[in-house]
Amino acid sequence: MKKHSVAEPVREFEPEFVAGLKHIFEELITFNQVLGLKIISIKPDRVSGAISMRPELVGSPNRLHGGVISACLDALGGLAVMAAMGARHMDEAPAQRLHRFGKLGTIDLRIDYLRPGIGEHFVLNAEVLRLGSRVASTRMEFLGADGKLLSTGAGAYIVS
Repeated sequence: MKKHSVAEPVREFEPEFVAGLKHIFEELITFNQVLGLKIISIKPDRVSGAISMRPELVGSPNRLHGGVISACLDALGGLAVMAAMGARHMDEAPAQRLHRFGKLGTIDLRIDYLRPGIGEHFVLNAEVLRLGSRVASTRMEFLGADGKLLSTGAGAYIVS
């Protein structure tokens, strides 16, 4: 993915902000637990996650269900928006920034399935292309363990 700026210079997040986002994403959002979606990294300009193949996620034999791919890309797009919002408000305490995500929701989502989801492990990346006062636009990618691009996504999220 090309690098795009969200307007502010990229700074690292405090460990407590990262831990708080991981808690929200991996523990409080129950559907992410069902998917087995885990965060790999959270940076102000890019987030990464991963899932592992499990029998309950199979669509066609030995292939990850397209709905799982779509849901994972949507979730990671939302996480990228959370990170960008957190970066925009670095003047606030981490706990205060973690309360800004209550109104975040998907407005529009487009997924392009380029190759079948075959493999044991998958990696996802997402970045915010634009963070406005009301809407954020994101781009996501879904990769096989070998780094091959399997699916791409683009999403719009309400942020206020």
